[in-house]
Amino acid sequence: MRTRGKKQERLILTFFQACKQEELPVNPLVESYDNEVVLKWNELLLEVERYTPGYLPPVSARAFAYIGLAGYETAVPGMPEYKSLGNYYAGLALPEAEGSGAYHYPTALNSAYATMIGKLYPNVPAAQLSEVVSLQNYFNAKYESAISPELFGASVEWGKSIAEAVFAWSQSDAVGHEGYLRPTDPAYVPPSGPGLWQPTYPNYGKALLPHWGAVRTFAATPDDRCEDPLPYSTNENSEFYVQAKETENKVNLIRQGLNYEDKWIAAFWSDDCPALTFTPAGRWIAIANQALEHTSADLSRAVLVNAKVGMAVCDAGIRCWGEKYRFNILRPVDYIREAMGHTDWNSIMCPDGSGQFFTPAFPTYPSGHGTFGAAAAEVLTAEFGQNFGMTDRCHENRVDFIGTPRSFNSFYEMAQENAYSRLPIGVHFRMDAEAALDLGYKVGRRVNNLPWQ
Repeated sequence: MRTRGKKQERLILTFFQACKQEELPVNPLVESYDNEVVLKWNELLLEVERYTPGYLPPVSARAFAYIGLAGYETAVPGMPEYKSLGNYYAGLALPEAEGSGAYHYPTALNSAYATMIGKLYPNVPAAQLSEVVSLQNYFNAKYESAISPELFGASVEWGKSIAEAVFAWSQSDAVGHEGYLRPTDPAYVPPSGPGLWQPTYPNYGKALLPHWGAVRTFAATPDDRCEDPLPYSTNENSEFYVQAKETENKVNLIRQGLNYEDKWIAAFWSDDCPALTFTPAGRWIAIANQALEHTSADLSRAVLVNAKVGMAVCDAGIRCWGEKYRFNILRPVDYIREAMGHTDWNSIMCPDGSGQFFTPAFPTYPSGHGTFGAAAAEVLTAEFGQNFGMTDRCHENRVDFIGTPRSFNSFYEMAQENAYSRLPIGVHFRMDAEAALDLGYKVGRRVNNLPWQ
């Protein structure tokens, strides 16, 4: 394990003195560098997760967390205001920085990110693998010419060693590690009864990730739970029926061409059609990238934000899926078709070009989209402020769906619209969105309260 604090300050001071004597072209403080290495690797990571088979949203979210942690631990020797989390997590055995810990941190991060992506996405398609190699080579060529061979080699090895240690720790999480290989459990049989989820129209897919709630978290605890959902009822005066009717009506208005705003919102936040975009968890990595770029954040801030957002969406997925299968509530499509008798009704999610649409193959309560978004919004607000206005350009210039940018006054506003978007697309009840926001904010606060400083 590493030691921090006063020892680190002495080491950095020693390095500054050595710099004056030897005129080394490097700065031991991570904040002295720009954010390019983080932003470019994030952009590529979103392409990798988009096309790599098996990376369902919670699985991708978990990968983001381990990649973010590896980046943070690689850089933290040069971040005097922050400290390693190595002693916080049982079983996480990190190497110690050599000498003063004065690496060229962009080089070290390039090595860490490339190593982690290679290990966490071993089945990445050839096209994206080629891009990984190209990006690593781009940064290596850029940095190698600017620093001494000895410093370059030490920095590459430092990033790689941290990545290997973090990956080894990932392997100790039996349920979560290599989750992309186990999207379903053939032995899992969902409970049956009125109002309970069963494989759902129209594709009747097996339950996805029914045990994900047992994956190891970074900050969230089993106490981070949702309130009980509305009591199931088919009575037309019940709140359950009213909320189902609300979802049905919103979809019907869009089908009739009468509510373009809701159609825009539904398409803009969808992010769950395989290979069409990144995942709903990945969306918040993209949003963080935009915030970092907009503020010209230094490398230290970029590394920290990356780690916090990754951990937030990871834990959001774990706790959300734990709650989904704890309550096991049916999707609106089944309620509307069976309880309301509207047997020709369907969602408008993920059209396949033939008029067919789909519904996610897992219980409805709470919303995954909403939980991911709220957790990320909580940590982003802590880093950028309550009133951070931005225009989300994630899908700008897309012509295959409505990707026209939308502007917001805060990350909370973004999270709320993201959660709401699942109603007009037809796959959630309002209670799912509300519970998701509450759960996600809890998770985000847990991540903010980790001993970063």
